[in-house]
Amino acid sequence: MSRNAERNPSPTGKSGGPKRPRNGWRTFRRVLFVIVAIGVLGILFGAGLFFFYAQSAPKISQSALSSDASTRVYDANGAVISRLGAQNRSYVKSSNIPDGLKQAVVSTEDRRFYKNNGVDPIRIVGAALANVTGSSLGMQGGSTLTQQLVKLSVFSTAASDRTLKRKAQEAWLALKVDHNYSKDQILEYYINKVYMGNGVYGMQTAAQYYYGKNLNSLDLSQLAMLAGMPQSPTNYDPTTYPALAKKRRDLVLDAMAKNNAITSAQAAQAKATSIKAGLSKTHKSTAVASAKTTKVIDAYLKQVYAELKSKGYNTTTGGLKVYTNLDMGAQKKLYNIVNGSSYVNFPSSKFQVGSTIVDPNNGKVVAMIGGRKTGNVTFGLNRAVQTDRSSASTAKPLMDYGPAIEYLKYPTYEPVKDTAFTYPGTTKNLYDWDRQYQGTITMRKALYESRNIPAIRTLQNVGIKKATTFLDGLGMSFDKTLTLQNGIGLYISTEQEAAAYAAFANGGTYYKPYLVSKIVTQDGKAHNYASTGKRAMSAATAFMLTDMMKDVMTNENGSGRSAAISGLYQAGKTGTDSYPDDYADKVPDGATMDSWFTGYTKNYAVSVWTGYDKQFQAGHYVSETQTTIAQEIYKYTMSYLATKSTNTDWTKPSTVTQTSQNGKTEYYVTGHPGTVTDATATSPYGSTNTTSSSVYSSNGQVTTNSSSSKTESSTTESSTSKESSSTEQTPGGNNGNDDNDTTTNSSSTNTSSATTTKNKDDNKD
Repeated sequence: MSRNAERNPSPTGKSGGPKRPRNGWRTFRRVLFVIVAIGVLGILFGAGLFFFYAQSAPKISQSALSSDASTRVYDANGAVISRLGAQNRSYVKSSNIPDGLKQAVVSTEDRRFYKNNGVDPIRIVGAALANVTGSSLGMQGGSTLTQQLVKLSVFSTAASDRTLKRKAQEAWLALKVDHNYSKDQILEYYINKVYMGNGVYGMQTAAQYYYGKNLNSLDLSQLAMLAGMPQSPTNYDPTTYPALAKKRRDLVLDAMAKNNAITSAQAAQAKATSIKAGLSKTHKSTAVASAKTTKVIDAYLKQVYAELKSKGYNTTTGGLKVYTNLDMGAQKKLYNIVNGSSYVNFPSSKFQVGSTIVDPNNGKVVAMIGGRKTGNVTFGLNRAVQTDRSSASTAKPLMDYGPAIEYLKYPTYEPVKDTAFTYPGTTKNLYDWDRQYQGTITMRKALYESRNIPAIRTLQNVGIKKATTFLDGLGMSFDKTLTLQNGIGLYISTEQEAAAYAAFANGGTYYKPYLVSKIVTQDGKAHNYASTGKRAMSAATAFMLTDMMKDVMTNENGSGRSAAISGLYQAGKTGTDSYPDDYADKVPDGATMDSWFTGYTKNYAVSVWTGYDKQFQAGHYVSETQTTIAQEIYKYTMSYLATKSTNTDWTKPSTVTQTSQNGKTEYYVTGHPGTVTDATATSPYGSTNTTSSSVYSSNGQVTTNSSSSKTESSTTESSTSKESSSTEQTPGGNNGNDDNDTTTNSSSTNTSSATTTKNKDDNKD
């Protein structure tokens, strides 16, 4: 046998064996090479991108590192009106920080703090694995303590700013901070900067707030409590959520033991201590503005912070500069009017007010009051934005007459019927404030005298669908489908109503109301905010409504004469909401739950609500004479505002034609004059004589002019409180669904018990 045969035995007897899989090996090497090449290129690209982003990183100074991270709020003139907690921060030097607290913070936030260079690749990988496996127990994050300090010092905390570029810059600055400052300095800055809940910044201030002591007087359990709070200051507040706070404190103690900062026995002993041990019973709030302005701007500030939160900003750790639309002069004036005794005679200290002032030309909220006699509260109840009280007859221009002009082209002299009315499909009767009928009168008269029945009949003709569309254009949306009764009462706030009436003032453009005009984040980036105007109605509708609402204050029978200001071009509407029938016998005749006035000039729109928080408590009613208080607040407020602006009248647009009806100046949408006879022949307060004549409205509807004496009924009175204080009902037939329906009575699938509705709106001087 040959050597070759011995080396390569073959079962076939032939020389040579099976060949090696050289093609497969070559493929593997090629794939491996490609993977390595991609990896190298990826690293090079990542490094290049990192240094590219790093070049544009903001500068970081010792001042930025040591300063508080509070939010500063400015008024429209750039003056600081609030520094959230900043002025009460107690800065503590490293030498006065207990070693136990330092060890607790390091063990919790960054175990390799003394070994890393500001960025910890091992920590990043470990955090990723821990998050995947769920083994971190909330103690492991990717950012080092130095990175957290950088983030709190120079970067925005808004969710929209959490980008790859920002993370790269954060890491780069962390490397620089670690190089330029000692570990003790970095730890000192961090301990003094973090937010600790309740408007408190820094752990020394937190020790004083929660325990009434300095840091060096706290025990291990208390130090561990403070060290664990920055991750979620609200949830780990020991006074509010003791169970969550204890769980977090115990995790910190476990981390300290694992890091050999304390023994297991020490950790166990500290865990056995009650989480409430040593807590102070009283706390001095630090979330305040200056003492002189706190109570004056409380409601405005509360709404500012709500607006910031809705935009995704963190007001506690963001270090924001917030520029608002606040006119401090108007704010102080409004505050003095509702809290002093020089302007209005209030019945008691519990009588409340909510009010908003809006600039009609841009939607800026320039002042806001959320209550009166509230003391030096920080963010108390803001009644200016509450939506659980009926706006009563201030809803009529918004839901009834505005849509009638816009969609049905009603002229200001449109004949409307003030005759006996029963809600379709029910036995529920509707009455006016005086329980009288005036027969057929003009729409103008129905508005300035605030007659309920003509308003609801007008809404019937418009239809709920179109009325809702009109309201939507004015920024109002509702969870439930509106009904006819909402035509004399909407559940909206003074902020919403001021903004809606502002659209009448500026010629038909709606601006969403807003308080914040600019936000500057810690990285110096400015974010500007403004409201974009949207056409809500024609210029004709706005002008004609305004002209009719002038009479509310100037006509001898107008419902808002107490709001009249001599020589000032203004318009507005009153609103009062009576008690429901099951409570009416417990209050004097004429008493109401709520009283409103919303008015405007070309420069300002002011909405005022008055009433009691607990309107069903004994004595908490608005008497008939007190219903004018809302008008008086408006009058004194607008008188002040008028000194800050020009007094100009509204100009008739070309789409409106002026005419004379019954010896009075009236208006109609050009091309839609309608046909009218004398619609004001009856007595202003409901003559017992009956007259009749055919009257043709602008949409061709034939009505009958008839007046009659007061109709007697055995049913009780009810009010238009929420959903009109009655069983929710949808008008029968096509009413409320068919926009072209002009009938006044039809059947309904939903009925309610026999009641009457009487909105005592509005009492005249």
